[in-house]
Amino acid sequence: MQEIPVYLFLGFLESGKTKFIQETLEDERFDSGERTLLLVLEEGEEEYDHSRFANPSYAVEYLDIGQMTESGLAALVRKYSAERVVVEYNGMCELQKFFDAMPDGWAIAQVMTFFDATTFLTYNKNMRQLVYDKVQYADMVVFNRFRGEYSQEEFHKIIRGMSRRPGIVYEYLGGKAVYDEIVDPLPYDIDAPVIEIADRDYAFFYRDLVEETEKYRGKTVRFKGLVAVDKSMKKGTIVIGRHIMTCCEADIAYSGLVCHHKSDLAFKTRDWVMVTARIDIMYHSIYGQKGPVLSASEIAYCAPPEQELATFY
Repeated sequence: MQEIPVYLFLGFLESGKTKFIQETLEDERFDSGERTLLLVLEEGEEEYDHSRFANPSYAVEYLDIGQMTESGLAALVRKYSAERVVVEYNGMCELQKFFDAMPDGWAIAQVMTFFDATTFLTYNKNMRQLVYDKVQYADMVVFNRFRGEYSQEEFHKIIRGMSRRPGIVYEYLGGKAVYDEIVDPLPYDIDAPVIEIADRDYAFFYRDLVEETEKYRGKTVRFKGLVAVDKSMKKGTIVIGRHIMTCCEADIAYSGLVCHHKSDLAFKTRDWVMVTARIDIMYHSIYGQKGPVLSASEIAYCAPPEQELATFY
Protein backbone atom coordinates (compact mmCIF):
# COMPACT_ATOMS: atom_id res chain seq x y z
CA MET A 1 0.00 0.00 0.00
CA GLN A 2 1.35 3.42 -0.97
CA GLU A 3 1.95 5.67 2.02
CA ILE A 4 0.15 9.01 1.79
CA PRO A 5 1.94 11.81 3.68
CA VAL A 6 -0.47 14.18 5.41
CA TYR A 7 0.35 17.81 6.19
CA LEU A 8 -1.94 19.17 8.92
CA PHE A 9 -2.58 22.90 9.39
CA LEU A 10 -4.41 23.67 12.63
CA GLY A 11 -5.85 26.74 14.30
CA PHE A 12 -9.00 28.74 14.90
CA LEU A 13 -10.79 31.01 12.43
CA GLU A 14 -8.75 34.02 11.29
CA SER A 15 -5.52 32.51 12.62
CA GLY A 16 -3.74 32.65 9.25
CA LYS A 17 -4.04 29.00 8.12
CA THR A 18 -5.56 29.70 4.70
CA LYS A 19 -3.05 32.41 3.83
CA PHE A 20 -0.12 30.18 4.79
CA ILE A 21 -1.46 27.18 2.84
CA GLN A 22 -2.11 29.37 -0.22
CA GLU A 23 1.48 30.64 -0.12
CA THR A 24 2.79 27.10 0.40
CA LEU A 25 0.93 25.72 -2.61
CA GLU A 26 2.16 28.66 -4.69
CA ASP A 27 5.75 27.84 -3.77
CA GLU A 28 7.46 25.72 -6.42
CA ARG A 29 9.73 24.28 -3.74
CA PHE A 30 6.71 22.50 -2.25
CA ASP A 31 5.78 21.13 -5.68
CA SER A 32 7.88 18.02 -6.17
CA GLY A 33 5.50 16.48 -8.65
CA GLU A 34 3.12 14.61 -6.32
CA ARG A 35 -0.58 14.78 -7.04
CA THR A 36 -1.88 16.76 -4.07
CA LEU A 37 -5.31 16.87 -2.46
CA LEU A 38 -6.12 19.95 -0.36
CA LEU A 39 -8.82 18.93 2.09
CA VAL A 40 -10.60 21.92 3.63
CA LEU A 41 -12.51 21.03 6.79
CA GLU A 42 -13.19 24.63 7.76
CA GLU A 43 -14.54 27.35 5.51
CA GLY A 44 -13.29 30.77 6.52
CA GLU A 45 -13.67 34.19 4.94
CA GLU A 46 -10.52 33.86 2.82
CA GLU A 47 -10.83 31.65 -0.27
CA TYR A 48 -8.15 29.78 -2.19
CA ASP A 49 -6.98 31.15 -5.54
CA HIS A 50 -6.41 27.98 -7.57
CA SER A 51 -4.96 29.93 -10.48
CA ARG A 52 -1.89 30.81 -8.42
CA PHE A 53 -1.02 27.27 -7.31
CA ALA A 54 2.39 26.10 -8.50
CA ASN A 55 0.85 22.92 -9.89
CA PRO A 56 -2.51 23.10 -11.72
CA SER A 57 -3.19 19.45 -10.81
CA TYR A 58 -3.68 20.31 -7.12
CA ALA A 59 -7.25 19.28 -6.18
CA VAL A 60 -9.36 21.03 -3.54
CA GLU A 61 -12.25 19.42 -1.66
CA TYR A 62 -14.43 21.13 0.95
CA LEU A 63 -15.85 18.75 3.54
CA ASP A 64 -17.92 19.16 6.69
CA ILE A 65 -16.50 17.46 9.77
CA GLY A 66 -19.69 15.43 10.04
CA GLN A 67 -19.07 14.01 6.56
CA MET A 68 -15.55 12.88 7.40
CA THR A 69 -15.28 9.09 7.38
CA GLU A 70 -12.49 6.64 6.66
CA SER A 71 -14.22 5.35 3.53
CA GLY A 72 -15.02 8.88 2.36
CA LEU A 73 -11.42 10.07 2.72
CA ALA A 74 -10.10 6.95 0.98
CA ALA A 75 -12.55 7.57 -1.88
CA LEU A 76 -11.24 11.13 -2.34
CA VAL A 77 -7.67 9.84 -2.61
CA ARG A 78 -8.78 7.38 -5.28
CA LYS A 79 -10.83 10.04 -7.08
CA TYR A 80 -7.83 12.31 -7.53
CA SER A 81 -5.09 9.63 -7.46
CA ALA A 82 -3.62 11.75 -4.68
CA GLU A 83 -0.08 11.05 -3.53
CA ARG A 84 -0.15 13.49 -0.60
CA VAL A 85 -2.83 15.31 1.39
CA VAL A 86 -2.84 18.84 2.82
CA VAL A 87 -5.50 19.44 5.49
CA GLU A 88 -6.93 22.72 6.77
CA TYR A 89 -8.61 21.52 9.95
CA ASN A 90 -11.53 23.00 11.84
CA GLY A 91 -10.17 24.57 15.02
CA MET A 92 -13.35 23.87 16.99
CA CYS A 93 -13.07 20.11 16.50
CA GLU A 94 -10.71 17.82 18.38
CA LEU A 95 -8.02 16.16 16.31
CA GLN A 96 -8.96 12.67 17.43
CA LYS A 97 -11.94 12.82 15.06
CA PHE A 98 -9.54 13.19 12.16
CA PHE A 99 -7.15 10.52 13.43
CA ASP A 100 -10.06 8.08 13.81
CA ALA A 101 -11.11 8.73 10.21
CA MET A 102 -7.64 8.45 8.65
CA PRO A 103 -7.52 5.61 6.10
CA ASP A 104 -4.83 2.94 6.24
CA GLY A 105 -1.64 4.19 4.63
CA TRP A 106 -2.08 7.83 5.68
CA ALA A 107 0.87 9.06 7.75
CA ILE A 108 1.23 12.44 9.46
CA ALA A 109 4.25 14.15 7.91
CA GLN A 110 4.03 17.57 9.56
CA VAL A 111 1.72 19.50 11.88
CA MET A 112 1.67 23.30 11.99
CA THR A 113 -0.57 25.28 14.34
CA PHE A 114 -1.51 28.93 13.90
CA PHE A 115 -2.88 31.36 16.47
CA ASP A 116 -3.99 34.97 16.21
CA ALA A 117 -1.87 36.55 18.94
CA THR A 118 -4.53 39.21 19.58
CA THR A 119 -7.06 36.58 20.69
CA PHE A 120 -4.81 33.72 21.87
CA LEU A 121 -4.86 34.52 25.59
CA THR A 122 -8.66 34.69 25.56
CA TYR A 123 -8.95 31.38 23.72
CA ASN A 124 -6.47 29.81 26.13
CA LYS A 125 -8.42 31.05 29.12
CA ASN A 126 -11.87 30.03 27.91
CA MET A 127 -11.19 27.05 25.61
CA ARG A 128 -7.97 25.65 26.96
CA GLN A 129 -8.75 22.05 26.03
CA LEU A 130 -9.12 22.99 22.34
CA VAL A 131 -5.92 25.05 22.47
CA TYR A 132 -4.03 22.16 24.03
CA ASP A 133 -5.49 19.81 21.41
CA LYS A 134 -3.90 21.93 18.65
CA VAL A 135 -0.52 22.24 20.39
CA GLN A 136 0.21 18.72 21.66
CA TYR A 137 0.94 17.27 18.20
CA ALA A 138 2.42 20.39 16.58
CA ASP A 139 5.89 20.56 15.08
CA MET A 140 5.60 24.35 14.80
CA VAL A 141 3.38 26.96 16.48
CA VAL A 142 3.03 30.33 14.73
CA PHE A 143 1.64 33.43 16.44
CA ASN A 144 0.33 35.80 13.77
CA ARG A 145 -0.35 39.51 14.33
CA PHE A 146 2.13 39.63 17.20
CA ARG A 147 2.62 43.12 18.65
CA GLY A 148 5.63 44.75 20.19
CA GLU A 149 3.86 45.25 23.51
CA TYR A 150 3.14 41.53 23.86
CA SER A 151 5.40 39.40 26.03
CA GLN A 152 7.07 36.54 24.16
CA GLU A 153 7.79 34.95 27.55
CA GLU A 154 4.07 34.82 28.42
CA PHE A 155 3.15 33.09 25.14
CA HIS A 156 6.21 30.85 25.35
CA LYS A 157 5.35 29.72 28.87
CA ILE A 158 1.82 28.70 27.86
CA ILE A 159 3.03 26.63 24.90
CA ARG A 160 5.86 25.01 26.84
CA GLY A 161 3.44 24.12 29.62
CA MET A 162 1.61 22.03 27.01
CA SER A 163 4.53 20.64 25.01
CA ARG A 164 8.24 21.14 24.49
CA ARG A 165 8.03 19.62 21.03
CA PRO A 166 7.10 22.51 18.71
CA GLY A 167 9.25 25.35 17.55
CA ILE A 168 7.61 28.74 18.14
CA VAL A 169 7.52 31.66 15.70
CA TYR A 170 6.25 35.17 16.43
CA GLU A 171 5.14 36.93 13.24
CA TYR A 172 4.87 40.63 13.94
CA LEU A 173 2.61 43.11 12.21
CA GLY A 174 4.57 44.24 9.20
CA GLY A 175 5.83 40.77 8.36
CA LYS A 176 8.89 40.35 10.59
CA ALA A 177 9.12 36.79 11.90
CA VAL A 178 11.12 36.00 15.05
CA TYR A 179 11.99 32.45 16.07
CA ASP A 180 11.62 31.69 19.78
CA GLU A 181 15.02 31.14 21.37
CA ILE A 182 13.97 31.30 25.01
CA VAL A 183 15.82 28.64 27.00
CA ASP A 184 13.86 26.57 29.49
CA PRO A 185 16.23 25.44 32.24
CA LEU A 186 15.16 22.41 34.21
CA PRO A 187 13.99 23.26 37.74
CA TYR A 188 16.55 20.83 39.23
CA ASP A 189 20.24 20.01 38.80
CA ILE A 190 20.44 17.00 36.51
CA ASP A 191 24.20 16.67 37.15
CA ALA A 192 23.89 16.45 40.94
CA PRO A 193 24.97 13.16 42.59
CA VAL A 194 21.33 12.82 43.67
CA ILE A 195 18.78 14.75 41.60
CA GLU A 196 16.31 16.23 44.06
CA ILE A 197 12.83 16.53 42.52
CA ALA A 198 10.73 19.00 44.51
CA ASP A 199 7.03 18.22 44.89
CA ARG A 200 6.10 21.06 42.51
CA ASP A 201 8.50 19.77 39.83
CA TYR A 202 7.37 16.17 39.30
CA ALA A 203 5.44 17.00 36.11
CA PHE A 204 8.54 18.61 34.57
CA PHE A 205 10.71 15.69 35.65
CA TYR A 206 8.36 13.04 34.29
CA ARG A 207 7.91 14.78 30.92
CA ASP A 208 11.64 15.35 30.48
CA LEU A 209 12.38 11.76 31.46
CA VAL A 210 9.88 10.45 28.89
CA GLU A 211 11.06 12.80 26.13
CA GLU A 212 14.81 12.44 26.70
CA THR A 213 15.08 9.11 28.48
CA GLU A 214 18.69 8.32 27.63
CA LYS A 215 20.14 11.34 29.40
CA TYR A 216 18.81 9.94 32.69
CA ARG A 217 20.45 6.54 32.29
CA GLY A 218 22.43 5.75 35.47
CA LYS A 219 21.26 8.92 37.26
CA THR A 220 20.05 8.80 40.87
CA VAL A 221 16.89 10.67 41.78
CA ARG A 222 14.91 11.38 44.94
CA PHE A 223 11.23 12.28 44.87
CA LYS A 224 7.90 11.81 46.62
CA GLY A 225 5.34 9.66 44.85
CA LEU A 226 2.09 7.76 45.04
CA VAL A 227 2.28 3.96 44.98
CA ALA A 228 0.31 1.71 42.66
CA VAL A 229 0.41 -2.07 42.95
CA ASP A 230 -1.29 -4.97 41.22
CA LYS A 231 -1.57 -8.68 41.97
CA SER A 232 0.29 -9.47 38.77
CA MET A 233 3.42 -7.64 39.97
CA LYS A 234 6.26 -9.67 41.37
CA LYS A 235 7.34 -9.18 44.99
CA GLY A 236 9.58 -6.13 45.29
CA THR A 237 8.01 -4.38 42.28
CA ILE A 238 5.70 -1.37 42.53
CA VAL A 239 4.89 1.69 40.47
CA ILE A 240 5.59 5.15 41.89
CA GLY A 241 4.23 8.33 40.32
CA ARG A 242 1.86 11.25 40.56
CA HIS A 243 -1.37 12.34 38.93
CA ILE A 244 -0.44 15.01 36.37
CA MET A 245 -2.74 17.61 34.87
CA THR A 246 -1.32 18.81 31.57
CA CYS A 247 -4.18 21.02 30.48
CA CYS A 248 -7.38 20.63 32.46
CA GLU A 249 -9.26 18.18 34.67
CA ALA A 250 -10.29 16.08 31.66
CA ASP A 251 -6.69 15.03 30.96
CA ILE A 252 -5.55 14.19 34.50
CA ALA A 253 -3.62 10.91 34.35
CA TYR A 254 -1.51 8.87 36.72
CA SER A 255 2.06 9.00 35.40
CA GLY A 256 4.26 6.48 37.17
CA LEU A 257 7.56 4.63 36.96
CA VAL A 258 8.30 0.99 37.61
CA CYS A 259 10.34 0.60 40.79
CA HIS A 260 12.24 -2.42 42.13
CA HIS A 261 12.97 -2.37 45.88
CA LYS A 262 14.20 -4.68 48.64
CA SER A 263 12.17 -3.21 51.47
CA ASP A 264 10.13 -5.44 53.79
CA LEU A 265 7.38 -2.81 53.93
CA ALA A 266 4.05 -3.95 52.49
CA PHE A 267 3.30 -1.08 50.15
CA LYS A 268 -0.29 -0.64 49.02
CA THR A 269 -1.94 1.40 46.30
CA ARG A 270 -2.27 5.07 47.32
CA ASP A 271 0.57 4.93 49.86
CA TRP A 272 2.84 7.95 49.67
CA VAL A 273 6.56 7.19 49.70
CA MET A 274 9.86 9.00 49.42
CA VAL A 275 12.19 7.07 47.14
CA THR A 276 15.86 7.39 46.25
CA ALA A 277 16.67 5.29 43.21
CA ARG A 278 18.97 4.76 40.25
CA ILE A 279 17.36 5.00 36.82
CA ASP A 280 18.04 2.13 34.42
CA ILE A 281 16.69 1.98 30.88
CA MET A 282 15.42 -1.50 30.11
CA TYR A 283 12.47 -3.50 28.89
CA HIS A 284 9.71 -4.09 31.40
CA SER A 285 6.43 -5.92 30.88
CA ILE A 286 4.48 -3.15 32.62
CA TYR A 287 5.57 -0.76 29.86
CA GLY A 288 5.52 -3.39 27.14
CA GLN A 289 8.72 -1.83 25.84
CA LYS A 290 11.96 -0.25 27.04
CA GLY A 291 11.56 2.47 29.61
CA PRO A 292 12.94 4.00 32.82
CA VAL A 293 13.05 1.48 35.67
CA LEU A 294 13.92 2.62 39.20
CA SER A 295 16.18 0.56 41.46
CA ALA A 296 15.52 1.89 44.96
CA SER A 297 18.35 2.27 47.45
CA GLU A 298 16.03 3.96 49.96
CA ILE A 299 12.24 3.92 50.21
CA ALA A 300 9.96 4.85 53.10
CA TYR A 301 6.45 6.02 53.86
CA CYS A 302 5.95 9.79 53.92
CA ALA A 303 3.22 12.43 54.17
CA PRO A 304 1.45 13.54 50.97
CA PRO A 305 2.62 16.77 49.34
CA GLU A 306 0.60 19.93 50.01
CA GLN A 307 -0.73 19.75 46.46
CA GLU A 308 -1.19 16.13 45.44
CA LEU A 309 -1.97 16.94 41.79
CA ALA A 310 1.19 17.69 39.78
CA THR A 311 0.95 20.44 37.13
CA PHE A 312 3.17 22.56 34.91
CA TYR A 313 2.06 25.80 36.57
